[in-house]
Amino acid sequence: MRADAAHNRARLVSAARAVFGEQGLNASMRQIARHAGVSEPTLRRRFASKEELVAEAFGDQVAVYADAAEQALVMADAWEGFTTFVHRVAKMQLADRGFTEVLTMTFPESMRAETHRRRAYTAATALIRRAQAAGVLRADFSPEDLVLVLMAHAGVVAAAGPLAQTLSDRLLAYLLEAFAAPGSGPLPPAPSASETYRALLRLHGDKDHSKRGRTAAP
Repeated sequence: MRADAAHNRARLVSAARAVFGEQGLNASMRQIARHAGVSEPTLRRRFASKEELVAEAFGDQVAVYADAAEQALVMADAWEGFTTFVHRVAKMQLADRGFTEVLTMTFPESMRAETHRRRAYTAATALIRRAQAAGVLRADFSPEDLVLVLMAHAGVVAAAGPLAQTLSDRLLAYLLEAFAAPGSGPLPPAPSASETYRALLRLHGDKDHSKRGRTAAP
């Protein structure tokens, strides 16, 4: 890519990060183009779909998310590793409204963001199994429950406004207390990966199943 073309692409991605971060993923391509100081057709020549732009705008943050799971996995204490990961991801959601929604999305397998999302899933699943093997995380907690946590926390962040941090802390305290082994009683059955995936599609109003990966993951 020529230097000027690379610069223009980076400017569009920066604009997308700013607009999505403030308004969430419902922001339009027109709004992003206006923020970047270009026409919408110019933006669409660079990014054929909003999904492609979202993946590019948040690819680095999804990589940080995956790194966080892998770093938590090597912490000496299994429960500390699990809770540190949950809190770190919650802080990332609080800091960026767009990223809050990205964490509950999947992308086409060819996209860099999906590669990192799958890496995060692998590490988070290992983190869960390690905590269960250590007897500190209830045995019926599943990887799909982590998706449920992200969805619930995203809803709190979106609705709480200036109270987001306070309500986030309260919600996580309740949830982590419930997750600790042995638990006060059995849970209803966990949803399957495919059921969780369909829930995520409904969350984002996505009708085109063919454009997304088929595995729902943290």
